[in-house]
Amino acid sequence: MECLYSQVREEPVTIQYDELAHLRAQHPAWALLRSNNAALVLSFLGRVFVDNNSSDLPATVLTAALDEELYALNQRLGEDSFPKTASAYLDDWASPDHGWLRKYYPAGSDEAHFDLAPAVEKALLWVQDLPAREFIGTESRLNIIFELLRQMVFGAEDDPERRLVELRRRRAEIDEEIAQADRGEITVLDAVSQRDRYQQFARTARELLADFREVEENFRKLDRNLREQIAGWTGSKGALLDEALGSRNGIAESDQGRSFQTFYDFLLSYHKQAELTELLERLQQIEDLGRQDGRLSRIHFDWIDASERTQATVRLLSDQLRRFLDDQVWLENRRVFDLLRAIEAKALRVREQASPAVGMELDDTSLGLSLPMERPLYRRTLRAPLESESMEQGNNDFDSSAMLNQLYVDRDVLAQRVLSSLGRHDQVSLSEVIIGEPLEQGLAELVGYLSLNQPGLSVIFDEERRERIEWSAADVERVADLPRVNFSRDRSETP
Repeated sequence: MECLYSQVREEPVTIQYDELAHLRAQHPAWALLRSNNAALVLSFLGRVFVDNNSSDLPATVLTAALDEELYALNQRLGEDSFPKTASAYLDDWASPDHGWLRKYYPAGSDEAHFDLAPAVEKALLWVQDLPAREFIGTESRLNIIFELLRQMVFGAEDDPERRLVELRRRRAEIDEEIAQADRGEITVLDAVSQRDRYQQFARTARELLADFREVEENFRKLDRNLREQIAGWTGSKGALLDEALGSRNGIAESDQGRSFQTFYDFLLSYHKQAELTELLERLQQIEDLGRQDGRLSRIHFDWIDASERTQATVRLLSDQLRRFLDDQVWLENRRVFDLLRAIEAKALRVREQASPAVGMELDDTSLGLSLPMERPLYRRTLRAPLESESMEQGNNDFDSSAMLNQLYVDRDVLAQRVLSSLGRHDQVSLSEVIIGEPLEQGLAELVGYLSLNQPGLSVIFDEERRERIEWSAADVERVADLPRVNFSRDRSETP
């Protein structure tokens, strides 16, 4: 038995540490439970939104209700228990740091509206289960489990024989109940069974009503993701529309969308509404249940209101998305119209010219082909032979002055000229030096000035200012345009 148990046993579904740490830091419901004003938030928002099944409340209505709540609490607990104003509390609860309320401006209204976030209902349901319950029913939940298992197993069965076996079994049970009723043998649920089932019905009905806000919030997230995709779209307009329509259909065809639509169609059925109304009225007449929740007597109308709000939200998101797409298309069409008008204006200007010469330059559209046979063949280079045997001794008596008559610039002399021009000044320009000592060796002497590297003397080039240096070489006037050059004394090199 131990071996068999080990084969069928599954690991329990638990949340890991990292996920729990992330939820504690980021989830609004957990942040609400850790807040110092959790009691105020849960009691006020639970009474205004959840108990009354309200949504989309104007800021003035919600502020007035909260102001009365704060006044009563401050009178009972002390003046400084809740020091902020009602509007400040509402803005704080709707801030991105908390996210317990959704603040928005409806179309055509300049007044802010508030709606409850799904996280608040999650926290409220958890808090409502904290007090100890006098009665905890288990039978009804076991019956629900069996019924769900039958629906799933036989709903997935595709064998006609097995389907018929199950249907005949259920028919036999119904026939047996009919026969017992004909004999006057009626089995009535006792008080414990009634309370057990009522408790499960009440809990499921409230949770179902709370799920509508989360479904609506999920639709908003899907629409927000689609808008972000459209805003950053870089492809063609046709691809954008295809993606947008596919995403909208994906929202309706998603598991959540299909389940909600099935529930909505089921709830809007006239026969189902009439049956629900009759069952709830007869439920109020059962004395064994004792005190009942008055809100559950019209819970099906609350379901209809909540589902209608969800449907209205989907329609509103669709209309907003359509306008958003229309704006994108309008911008693209306006760009096309601007280009067409610019072309027409240029055509009119060209037509008014006396001899219009309209032309266009195009790059060469032909291909530059180079065939292999058009290339020259390899040719060996000719080598010149050197003949060293016929060398003869030359004459020693010849004029060698041409070898010694080379251009030489003495930089020491140039440095002395610069120092003489400096005198007692700290700085002198190259043009001032050349005025006193004109260039005699032309460009070579000018380069010598520019490359002076003497101790105690610095050459400074001013790139923002220009100067022209002129000299004469072989009766030809030369001019050099270069940055302004200044010579200054280098105090660090002076002993």
